[in-house]
Amino acid sequence: MLEGKSLACVRGERTLFSRLDFALGEGELLLVQGANGSGKTSLLRMVCGLLAPEFGEISWHGEAIASCRERYHADMVYFGHAPAVKEDLSAFENLDLACRLAGFPAGRDDVKGALGYLGLGHCLDLPARSLSQGQRRRVALARLLLTRARLWILDEPLTALDQAALHLVQSLLGEHLAKGGMVMLTTHQPVAVAGVVPKTLQLS
Repeated sequence: MLEGKSLACVRGERTLFSRLDFALGEGELLLVQGANGSGKTSLLRMVCGLLAPEFGEISWHGEAIASCRERYHADMVYFGHAPAVKEDLSAFENLDLACRLAGFPAGRDDVKGALGYLGLGHCLDLPARSLSQGQRRRVALARLLLTRARLWILDEPLTALDQAALHLVQSLLGEHLAKGGMVMLTTHQPVAVAGVVPKTLQLS
């Protein structure tokens, strides 16, 4: 289980949120909602260990993430608001590099299959600069198919996706949750995952 207790986030002289609690278990989807500037991205960065909370603690299976950092990072994958796709590299090279840096190298056939699932099999060797914004986001999202992480932390993963890609990503989320995975995400768009009633965390 992923759990946050009494979390507080302060930026400058402004408190974005305080006394925030949440819990996320196997097969669960947690939607983090709130207006722009309410601290959604800051919360996700806290959960990833990239930002320390002003107060409170985040734990993974009962242990503070700061105390089990290596094991926790092996179990977690983070998809940030920016797709983090290098324009000078091909779709394959981007995913190959991302997987190796994350410690789970993937073969060319695996990368091709992940891109194919998201409708980009023909883009395997195309430079990212030649792809549309939506295609670049799908290249980045293909990492989710190549990771063994149980916990997915996703910041606005549905941005710039057309309707077909949106359905594919929602199917991908459903498959991950059905296997006992966990998903925490922010989005301004409706999320419909078959057979899953999402939990919500509202930031004001």
